[in-house]
Amino acid sequence: MVTTRGSNRWILPKGWPIRGHTPGEAARQEAWEEAGVRGDLYDACIGIFTYTKSGPQQAGMTCVAMVHPLKVKTLEQTYPEAGQRKRKWFGRKKAAAAVREADLAQLLLQFDPKALQL
Repeated sequence: MVTTRGSNRWILPKGWPIRGHTPGEAARQEAWEEAGVRGDLYDACIGIFTYTKSGPQQAGMTCVAMVHPLKVKTLEQTYPEAGQRKRKWFGRKKAAAAVREADLAQLLLQFDPKALQL
């Protein structure tokens, strides 16, 4: 999990679509930029959740995020947003309790990495 840059809430790394990339590839890129994570992508979406942007340009905008698991192989110390966010490993229950979005909390509680072929 990583914190948002503005409110320091705990979230999953997420971002906007990237032209020429699948949503999963974009998710992998965001995981690198926001958390320094490198790993193997499970390209299928395992769920979606909604959230409301709070930044100055998109305040109040409701967004839908697709969740794509990534099997972490390395965790880099130097990455693009290292000085802007905190990152932390959570178990499923603690991760669900740390997020504000109820539908994301349910996804985190139900996630079973052993059920995926990563």
